[in-house]
Amino acid sequence: MLDADPVAACMVAARVEAVGLDPWRLGGELWSHGGPAEGLCFSGANLVPLRGERAALRAFADRARRAGRACSSLVGRAELVLPMWDELSSVWGPAREVRPDQPLMTLTGMPAVPPDPHVRPVRIDELDRYLPAAVAMFTEEVGVDPRDGDGGAGYRARVAELITSGRAFARFQDGEVVFKAEIGALSRQVGQIQGVWVHPAWRGHGFGTSGTASVAVALGAMGRCASLYVNAFNSPARAAYRRVGFAQVAQFATVLF
Repeated sequence: MLDADPVAACMVAARVEAVGLDPWRLGGELWSHGGPAEGLCFSGANLVPLRGERAALRAFADRARRAGRACSSLVGRAELVLPMWDELSSVWGPAREVRPDQPLMTLTGMPAVPPDPHVRPVRIDELDRYLPAAVAMFTEEVGVDPRDGDGGAGYRARVAELITSGRAFARFQDGEVVFKAEIGALSRQVGQIQGVWVHPAWRGHGFGTSGTASVAVALGAMGRCASLYVNAFNSPARAAYRRVGFAQVAQFATVLF
């Protein structure tokens, strides 16, 4: 079922392929309704409906209500997320933010623009130089500081994990990050690019476009399709991704708590 929708299911497929279905190792549970072919949903740090008609989505919402909210977001295909949120909002609401229109995009073939030759995988000894850019990106995109709560220990560990796995990319200029992006999820078929960010002083110079092209090339070398999703209201980012050659294949939605 995950292979049937590899781009939209990338986040969950990457975890299942890496660790299997054991909830402790998976960091959550996969729920089915009437069998996985009829309804499938991942419940963990994020609640991700993957498949289902209204009855299945209602059943998943009932299960989530009984368990209590432990996720930081409800995310996935808009046609699944928004009906689930209709079922949950009276109990879990109000949300911090609802983003109902997030184009899910993929790149077929090589980028339409030259990749930036200065964008490369980040080394672990560069963590302290890379981390401020990662924090700035997260704060701008999500609206909260990822260091809140534990002083940043958890977020630092997550960023370090991405670096050591070769999934964090950056262009450095005089020791400072000019461009950054990460491969947030990597399944057998798809790599999902996330955290694309350009230093404010360098915006408008094409670093976001050429840098994203570099990460897409790296994914192609791994034998994966490059994908990403972006807020519909972020016109500059959408234009940059279109210049790279990304095209919309579906619509995501995210409910942030």
